[in-house]
Amino acid sequence: MTFSNFANAIRVLSMEAIQKAKSGHPGAPLGMAEIAETLWRNHLNFNPKNPHWCNRDRFVLSNGHASMLLYSLLHLSGYDLSIDDIKNFRQWNSKTPGHPEVNETPGVETTTGPLGQGIVNAVGMALAEKILAAKFNRPNFEIVKHKTYVFVGDGCLMEGISHEACSLAGTLQLGNLIVFWDNNGISIDGNVKDWFSENIPQRFKSYGWNVIENIDGHNTEQINAAILSAKNSQDNKPTLICCKTIIGNGSPNKAGSESCHGAPLGNDEINNTKQNIGWFDKYPESKDKDFYIPDEIYQNWTQKSIQNGKDLENQWQNLYKEYAKKFPDLAKKFEHQVIQNELLPADFESLSQKIISQTRGKNANIATRKASQNVLEFLVKDLDSLFGGSADLASSNLTLIKDFSKPLLNGSGDGNYCYYGVREFAMTAIANGILLHGGLLPYTATFLMFSDYARNAIRMAALMKLPQIMVYTHDSIGLGEDGPTHQPIEQIPSLRLIPNLNLWRPADATETALAWISALQSKTTPTILALSRQNLPTVTQNISDANILQGGYVLKEVEKSENSAAKKIVISLIATGSEVSLSLQVAEELEKNANILVRVISMPCSQIFDKQSSDYQAEVLGKNFGKNHYRFAIEAAEPTFWWKYLGCKKRSEVIGIDHFGASAPAEKLFDEFGFSVSKICQRILQKVK
Repeated sequence: MTFSNFANAIRVLSMEAIQKAKSGHPGAPLGMAEIAETLWRNHLNFNPKNPHWCNRDRFVLSNGHASMLLYSLLHLSGYDLSIDDIKNFRQWNSKTPGHPEVNETPGVETTTGPLGQGIVNAVGMALAEKILAAKFNRPNFEIVKHKTYVFVGDGCLMEGISHEACSLAGTLQLGNLIVFWDNNGISIDGNVKDWFSENIPQRFKSYGWNVIENIDGHNTEQINAAILSAKNSQDNKPTLICCKTIIGNGSPNKAGSESCHGAPLGNDEINNTKQNIGWFDKYPESKDKDFYIPDEIYQNWTQKSIQNGKDLENQWQNLYKEYAKKFPDLAKKFEHQVIQNELLPADFESLSQKIISQTRGKNANIATRKASQNVLEFLVKDLDSLFGGSADLASSNLTLIKDFSKPLLNGSGDGNYCYYGVREFAMTAIANGILLHGGLLPYTATFLMFSDYARNAIRMAALMKLPQIMVYTHDSIGLGEDGPTHQPIEQIPSLRLIPNLNLWRPADATETALAWISALQSKTTPTILALSRQNLPTVTQNISDANILQGGYVLKEVEKSENSAAKKIVISLIATGSEVSLSLQVAEELEKNANILVRVISMPCSQIFDKQSSDYQAEVLGKNFGKNHYRFAIEAAEPTFWWKYLGCKKRSEVIGIDHFGASAPAEKLFDEFGFSVSKICQRILQKVK
């Protein structure tokens, strides 16, 4: 076998960095080196000196454990990733973490590691390109025109999310998506033939993809021809290039075996590999030198990539200048939305005030999912960057807006809404990819119960600091007759445990509108809107917007004078969503019949409340009411979360649900499970006595 010197440079950097770290995955970098070198040196359009150039091709390493493959490519292609960064692989505060992270390394487009999500992010990127091209391109002025390339391994294709997204990619006719399958037949457990035996080419053909089969993944001529075929295809189908490779190729004693999948080769085997691939013969001066890359590699790869990237961006800039002259209004919008990635209009403040005033003016007794729809009627009409979608529940989530939502149909990118089908996980990861691409602000929707299907993509949105907006309706046992399979119990508190995620559970239409505004203004934090199916009364008539936007506030206060508060028992009730209006009824009953003072605290977003000053938090939680003060949290969900606000258990209690729901009308369920005025009052009085 003949080994390319350029591919060998990838092999040397990868296996030595992994050996120095004493940790990593050398098999895929060695096995995919020829594919990577051919793509990056001959086809991928990028500017290493401007990694965020908007019309660059996107590259996703879905098999993220092969991170040293990507880091070697970035270093050799002229990105701001030095040889010292390569040597610092997997170390504290390095630019080369164990799996690629989008906010840590120049040129990394998405954080990959959980297998399957990278290819789905790539579907989102390709979808964003198609939508923006339809919106901004004009004849002879294709200012949005690029490809999304993906490397995937067997593990990515085993994950069910790959099926969800690749099926949709075929239906949406994402012809700008090109995927390389590293078909080496090895995973950590060994040869995959006993647990992964489906016919992958037939599977992707059934999705509506072009499939290029039987490519020798170590033959640069075959690889190059396959890429040209995929790039030049005019049928709007995504392409899968099936590359047969040998994992750890070049290693004389470990190639083709799981022994090189997830462990360093060892110093002796590295030397054996260098000898086997001809590195020592070509560069005898490299003996006894680690991380040695000859100048001719840098000159014929790095310097050429830098110059080529500069030329590509200059050509695009010249085209864009002519575009701006001919279409000045479009260019102004493109500059704001795509180049600057500013996803809200300059006059968003006036739009938000319009939404709030309309909401407050109605004071309607409506479900918060309906209140959300009312907000979306303004947003979808006036916010060009907004791109919606639901996992087959648009009529229940109320996220498809009549007259203003335009679904993507018949392979067209001309629209602002996607029917994702029953694909909650893929939907959420695709939306992450849309945000990573830039230029669009996605919102997604399903039932809160099915957030469990999307859970890891939600976590990845939080980890990558992507402000995706997730509309999750049917937020409690209040959905009623569908029963325990559809009634979320543990979902809300468990989602609150994810760092950098804001979860709003609004109590009425005004809190819902402000939750939307908070979500839209977020730059680095995703937002979940947990919304009710059942109607809820208006409770915020006398509350300022600023208070609500602090995440928690006193909805009903008591007289704080020493004469009243010191001599009477004071109870603070903390509640969210549908339980806020219930808490107001409880307060009225206790004050009327038990001579107890009751405060009601609405806490629609605990994460934002936790960021307020300690003085504000203390004031809201009522820490100055002394020994006669009791705290209760009321939420129709698993109760553990609320203890962080309650303090001493002798004077506190959480009224929640620590069991699954049942099938019955909502009113019956709330009563049977203890969420009636009389039963809550009884529990409070028992604690107080």
